[in-house]
Formats: sequence, C-alpha cells, structure tokens
Amino acid sequence: MPRTPKTKLKPEPAIEKVVSLKVLRRETLGKQLAKPTVLAEPVVPQETADSDDYTPPEERFDEKAEAGAKEKYYPAVGRRKESVARVRLSTRKSTDELKNDKALLTINGKDYQDYFQDSALIAQVETPFRKLKSLNRFKASVIVRGGGLAGQARAVVHGLARTLEKFDGNFRKKLKKSNLLTRDPRVKERRKYGHKKARKMGRWSKR
Repeated sequence: MPRTPKTKLKPEPAIEKVVSLKVLRRETLGKQLAKPTVLAEPVVPQETADSDDYTPPEERFDEKAEAGAKEKYYPAVGRRKESVARVRLSTRKSTDELKNDKALLTINGKDYQDYFQDSALIAQVETPFRKLKSLNRFKASVIVRGGGLAGQARAVVHGLARTLEKFDGNFRKKLKKSNLLTRDPRVKERRKYGHKKARKMGRWSKR
C-alpha cells in the first residue's frame, strides 16, 4: 500500500498569545522595578529657641545615659533541698533607711524578719553578713521558690554568700571557713518498694 505523507502540525495561535502575554508582563515588571521609588519624608518641625517646647541640648533626655545610670548589683543563685533562691546584692546608699541589728534584706517582696518569723531562721539568714561584720553595709533582694522555710533559709544563705564572694574575692576565705559557699547536697531519701519509709520495714512474722 502506498504510504501517506505526514502532515506537519501547525502551532496553535492560543499558545503564542499566552507566551507573548507572559513576555509583556515580564518587561513591564522589569521597567517598574528599575524605577526608584521615592517615599515622601514626613516634615518634622524644627525646634527653635523662641518656641515654648524648646529644651537646650544639655538638658535633653538621653536613653543610653539613663540605662547606664542604673544601680549595679551582683547576682547569684543559692540552693538547698528543693528550694532555689535568686539573690541580687548591692551596696547600701545614703538614702536607705538604716536600722540597728537588722540587715537590709527583702525576700519575695517582704522584710526577711516578717517572712520567716522564727528567731533561729532569722539568725541563720544573717550569718553571711555577721561573719564579715557588715550587717548594714549591703542591701539585697531575694526571690525564693520551692521547699519549706528551713530549706529556703539555707538557700538564701548560700545565695548571699555567693554574691558576697563576687563583690570582693577577699571575702572567700572567711565564707569558705564557715562552710557557707558549699552547696549542701543532703536530701530526703526515697521510699523503697515494700518498705514503709526509706529504711523502715514492716513487722516480720514467721507464719
């Protein structure tokens, strides 16, 4: 049988239109991007010496200078049992109210004597200052969480001793000798399976 000649397929005109539209869009976008966009700057009225709102340069507020003028403090963390105390220590200012035989110490926003209300715990919290004979020299604020009052008192002592060491390295010898810088690792022992407590057992019966 004779072979039929192959006919060439003509490109559809719709495809050419789509391609040409894409090219046009690219060209227009390129021209728009090439043009620099100029934004109108807001007009700020300049202060003059005659205006009422004018302040001289030496009296103007400087945020950087104000941030640098904040009170310097020495931070540390103290721990005991389940209690964690975050301590910030700073030197006492002349404007701070001074009381005899009382430290400038606040715990969770309260005075330390109002917080603990126990003479033994209050005396324990004051030990770092009394060992250095500087009960009224420093000012400290503490945030303590977890555990009971006895654990919190010991955590505050540990944190205060660490901040005093940061303040002056010469304090380390006295604080270390008094065992105030060492973290006490003793905690309650866990209850064992089959026992009533950590070591207490039930009564054994033969039968």
